[in-house]
Amino acid sequence: MKIKMIMLYIILFMLLVDIYAFKGLRMLLYPSTPMFKYLLWGGYWLITLVIFLSLYFMGRRLGNSTDPQLYKNMYTLGGIFLMVYLPKLVFISFHLIEDILFLFQYLVSVINSLITPPSTASQAGISRLTFLSRTGLIAAALPFAGVLYGMVRGRFDYRTEHLTINFPDLPEAFDGLKIVQVSDIHIGSYWGHKEKVIGAIEKVNEQEADIILFTGDLVNNFARELNGWIDILGNMKARMGKYSILGNHDYGDYHNWDSKEAKAANLDAIKEAHGKMGFKLLLNKNVLLEKKDQKLAIAGVENWGKPPFPQYGNLTEALQGIPGNCFTMLMSHDPSHWDEEILKNTNIPVTFSGHTHGMQFGINLPFLKWSPVKYRYPRWAGLYNENNQYLYVNRGFGYIGYPGRVGMPPEITVITIKKAAS
Repeated sequence: MKIKMIMLYIILFMLLVDIYAFKGLRMLLYPSTPMFKYLLWGGYWLITLVIFLSLYFMGRRLGNSTDPQLYKNMYTLGGIFLMVYLPKLVFISFHLIEDILFLFQYLVSVINSLITPPSTASQAGISRLTFLSRTGLIAAALPFAGVLYGMVRGRFDYRTEHLTINFPDLPEAFDGLKIVQVSDIHIGSYWGHKEKVIGAIEKVNEQEADIILFTGDLVNNFARELNGWIDILGNMKARMGKYSILGNHDYGDYHNWDSKEAKAANLDAIKEAHGKMGFKLLLNKNVLLEKKDQKLAIAGVENWGKPPFPQYGNLTEALQGIPGNCFTMLMSHDPSHWDEEILKNTNIPVTFSGHTHGMQFGINLPFLKWSPVKYRYPRWAGLYNENNQYLYVNRGFGYIGYPGRVGMPPEITVITIKKAAS
């Protein structure tokens, strides 16, 4: 029922946008030959009708389906929706300003006609400032091109981020430890794109990691998304081990399951997949690495997010058994956990998170980083440092919803930890 209501609101919104954009285009292209008008208007409303019907029929099928291909198709439709309607929103913004100015001109002319004698009143008509709508039509090409680029190239434009963090209390035996972080694979979105994932895994292996940390969201919803992918994802290599946690999407909370047992079986299968891929899954647990009689701890919590996201994570349990003076690295999928619990209650030197994807849209330049997601997650991408504790938020390997990335390329993070000079 909830999905159906969302679909209804989307369709009503689309209809209003379409009607108003159609009005503006008709005005701009008038006069024109009848054949041109019929082709243009027919094509305009045909595209709208196809999107309407696709949303309707796909929405009906989504309710209880566990078919990953259906969800992937829905994401593709979402991308087409953005590619069509973002430009229309830009266009109607300019056209609305034009209409407001025209209305103001009209009211002024009416008032003037009431106070000016008819014999001296101007007989000239009111001209529209159509340059605004023309400007809007040109400006609308920008979001169209951006969304299209994000779908064709941006989502596969994997970038490797390199950084070094110095810690005074890092054991000397682990000085120079190279950590590769991967997050938010969302493998169900990659059906039909195996060669892209294989290429990205090769980039991971080129880093010659000591440790690989995967910080959650292996799937979109279902364990069956992993069919045919276990060996490919399991090909990631690290000298000292691979460790992972679950993300909010791995629990299957975004699907209406037939039973609790079905949901639990799905989660168990996802957990088993981590082992098959060679990852040690840390669910509120930790491991101790030993080198030259010195120890380093890696801890992982289950997903912990601010509402409406669930709080399965138990930080106390995850840290249990770690010696008090042991250098600890923590994996926690949602970066909001860092502010809410980790900073307040621990002295953990470094935490690795993901979850935000950088909203798959924004600006990621050395001198300027911005995304709308920052207004929901203040720690949304990159490295943060407070009270000598570090948080790194990975922008994500995959994508969900919009099948693309604009200005927020997928990320493979390479972090080298060094012992700071005393």
